[in-house]
Amino acid sequence: MPQWAHLGLGLSLALILLLSGAAPVGGADIDWWENASLYQIYPRSFQDSDGDGIGDLKGITSRLSYLKEIGITATWLSPIFTSPMSDFGYDISNFYDIDPIFGTLADFDELIKEAKSLGVKIILDFVPNHSSDENEWFAKSVNREEGYDDFYVWDDGKLNAETGEREAPSNWVSVFGGPMWTWNEQRQQYFLHQFQDKQPDLNFTNPMVREHMLDVLKFWLDRGVDGFRIDAVPHIYEYRFANGSYPDEPISGWGSDPEAYDYHDHIYTKDQPATVDLMYEWRAFLDAYRAENGGDSRVLLAEAYSSVETLSAYFGNSTHQGTQLPMNFQLMYLSGYSTARDVVGSIDYWMNTMWKEHQTANWVVGNHDNDRVANRMGAHKVDLLNVIVNALPGASVTYYGEEIGMSNVDVQCTGDDCEHRDAERTPMQWNSERNAGFSQGDTTWLPLSPEYERYNVQTERRVSRSSLNIFKGLQELKSSSAFMAFKEEGGFSYEAVTEQVLQIIRTNKHSEEYRILVNMGNNMEMIDGLGTKTYEYVLVTAYSTHYAGQTVNLKDRIILMPYEAVVLRWLA
Repeated sequence: MPQWAHLGLGLSLALILLLSGAAPVGGADIDWWENASLYQIYPRSFQDSDGDGIGDLKGITSRLSYLKEIGITATWLSPIFTSPMSDFGYDISNFYDIDPIFGTLADFDELIKEAKSLGVKIILDFVPNHSSDENEWFAKSVNREEGYDDFYVWDDGKLNAETGEREAPSNWVSVFGGPMWTWNEQRQQYFLHQFQDKQPDLNFTNPMVREHMLDVLKFWLDRGVDGFRIDAVPHIYEYRFANGSYPDEPISGWGSDPEAYDYHDHIYTKDQPATVDLMYEWRAFLDAYRAENGGDSRVLLAEAYSSVETLSAYFGNSTHQGTQLPMNFQLMYLSGYSTARDVVGSIDYWMNTMWKEHQTANWVVGNHDNDRVANRMGAHKVDLLNVIVNALPGASVTYYGEEIGMSNVDVQCTGDDCEHRDAERTPMQWNSERNAGFSQGDTTWLPLSPEYERYNVQTERRVSRSSLNIFKGLQELKSSSAFMAFKEEGGFSYEAVTEQVLQIIRTNKHSEEYRILVNMGNNMEMIDGLGTKTYEYVLVTAYSTHYAGQTVNLKDRIILMPYEAVVLRWLA
């Protein structure tokens, strides 16, 4: 860390706002989720309460005050439901109960109670596309029990004209590779699975399936949750010909292995029009629930690696409302070589459609399926991305540990138990003590980072320019008058003032303005001609030679060190 990293931040941002008379205000037309700071918890890795080395609900409950401390509006939990764990909880055998690994329904109720007392909202992972093959619904469907016969997607397949042998209904390949169809000997039919063969797809053309899923939503809403992150949205429906057959998908030209997912262009198994209507159906259900039960808006996040035009449809149109937050992964595609102009291009991709049509934005930093920021972009750029996503208008989505600069861990695994995504799922680093404060057990379900003694919550609380304190300062900014004016005309702007320097402006147009400058490059940058007003430095990162409370007139040259980010504030 640079030698100037020990310099203090000066007055806290909250105190600066108070003393200036610029009390935080919120626009009457802004719902809570529009400017929210969201935080993903991977329950296995957040906090272990019983010493078995696996995180659990009681552990999460014990750490909710930390989320309040760092300014989190809502946290969403990766799946905690009963599961054989073939896909770490994304294969659900009972949608109405908690897996014993994580605790009990009583533990969940205590978590909700504590969250409400702290003012932190809870969002659950909702996995509607498929269940586990150990779910009782699938057993009933295999046995053709009344009401469950077509609860899943079944087909007789087709006969090969040359060999006379039965084949799968189509050439579809699953996301994890290999055929999307598996033969069930008992039922004597193929069943569809867009993911593992232990994750059979539910048949959403069946009204009974949709009714069951609404019942699942209501069950957890009644227990006090504030919304749902919908998993694998693009895969919920498939196209079927009028005669009941399934068309082959064309070759994409992107690979040479016919068993690989990218080998085909998935025009029949992704982003079907019926999926959009389903999002509207679920949104209407949540809005009706609120109308009947009161409280704040219940929110829907949609996980969809789809085009921005498709995400726009998921959000809504002139007659229907859909998912409030179709998740925006554009900034996750940045690398260590990305320039400020690259960042602007990623922002534009979203804003030119979603903001122009709906005045909505969200920015995802990372998740449990992708490398951490420190590995995608470099540890020296973690703060830069945190600054960018929190300085832009809209909601930010942070994966646990990104606020302290956690990195991937080299996880050695072999055979069938190997999970290539484990590297970004390792235990949260709370302190420099045994097991990083995550567990009192002898072992942890995944190894700890060898760097946990340096990158942990307890240590970073004491370092003024740590990633954690930068993150906390950014959350305070999000409640300022200037940041809350993002839906007003001229309330924000962004541009690459040089190839490597990004500028974001947030203003209420009359009494308060922030300029955020981010140097993405490895050279010193000198910026001239940004304006004529005098600004105060209120937030500076570890690579900066400036300090909080220092002033600068924008007619003077501003010098930015490599990988430096600063927040400047003007008051009328």
